[in-house]
Amino acid sequence: MTLNIKNHPCFNDSSRHTFGRIHLPVAPKCNIQCNYCNRKFDCMNENRPGITSKVLSPKQALWYLDNAMKLSPNISVVGIAGPGDPFANPDETMETLRLVREKYPEMLLCVATNGLDVLPYIEELAELQVSHVTLTINAIDPEIGQEIYAWVRYQKKMYRDRQAAELLLENQLAALQKLKRFGVTTKINSIIIPGVNDTHVLEVARQVASMGADILNALPYYNTTETVFENIPEPDPLMVMEIQGEAGKLLPQMKHCARCRADAVGIIGEFNSDEMMQKLAEASRMPKNPGEHRPYIAVASLEGVLINQHLGEADRFLVYALDEEKKSCTLVDSRPAPPPGGGKDRWEALAAKLSDCHAVLVNSAGDSPQTVLKASGIDVMSLEGVIEEAVYGVFTGQNLKHLMKSSQIHACKSGCSGAGNGCD
Repeated sequence: MTLNIKNHPCFNDSSRHTFGRIHLPVAPKCNIQCNYCNRKFDCMNENRPGITSKVLSPKQALWYLDNAMKLSPNISVVGIAGPGDPFANPDETMETLRLVREKYPEMLLCVATNGLDVLPYIEELAELQVSHVTLTINAIDPEIGQEIYAWVRYQKKMYRDRQAAELLLENQLAALQKLKRFGVTTKINSIIIPGVNDTHVLEVARQVASMGADILNALPYYNTTETVFENIPEPDPLMVMEIQGEAGKLLPQMKHCARCRADAVGIIGEFNSDEMMQKLAEASRMPKNPGEHRPYIAVASLEGVLINQHLGEADRFLVYALDEEKKSCTLVDSRPAPPPGGGKDRWEALAAKLSDCHAVLVNSAGDSPQTVLKASGIDVMSLEGVIEEAVYGVFTGQNLKHLMKSSQIHACKSGCSGAGNGCD
């Protein structure tokens, strides 16, 4: 099927008042830490990358898309732009793209990435007719790049300083080269940061133009509190205009970027409607696979009051249901955990025992059980505090950041300003 790529409002200025886009927030983890980025959730008054109200599973995202299309039938593009990086979450990203392509064969698909981990997926992206990819390249000189990035996490190893900038740049340029080899329209985002790379953006433009990039989005840096760059002022409009003008001599410019949220939907520049956000929240409260009936939440607890057991140490799980009339939760069952040992078989047995639960709340959990339970549609959430508050909050889609374990506060699913060790 031939897609009409002219209907992409981000890549074609003449389409942006007619066609809308939707970003599906299925990618919470990030593999780098930019010194200008603080990815806080639930900041509804802010319109910038890295922000989302909810995070969805791929099948929740498809349900949400189905309903969004009814509310905004002019949507021509489905994109994945975070709130982390799509390819720090490759399973979720690729499954979402497959689901959308199967159900909406005429839909334009796009992703926005920092380019660190996209290389292994480019061939399948082309097969899925992902027609547009955005790469954010802020520097082609590692000396400048190391001032922009606090760390890079690649293949489970941390890199910092110049080594991090060199690795990121190497993968970005290789990704650009491969995307163009597979015929994917590629936009380069280059963020103008005064005093850091403002005099360097033209060098970025020159390099990517020579490699076949289709369009450049030289966009002003957004000043964000609680970041390394919080004291750097945003560039004035004249600086932005001059850089865009000079870069425009090298390749076409995108000048209508609205620095969209990771859950943006509708016409560029318009705020998400309340009705659309209600559908997003509704999708997030569903089972990971919305067609399944999973009315319960399981909890690991020593005494039945607090969430205070590691998943692997729990000898039983308390199972709760939502009481909508009383606006509370009710204990409905206590189920013995599978006996210790057995590796993956143990976690598959636990998934079977909790097959009617869409989440299990624990004090902590290892990677292996999380992977198995997640594949079975059960979300593993590491929290601490009173069971009733946490369970009711999960059932109703509340912000539970205050119940997240302190070691999780700076991990990948919140303001990602820590050491990056939570990105497995």
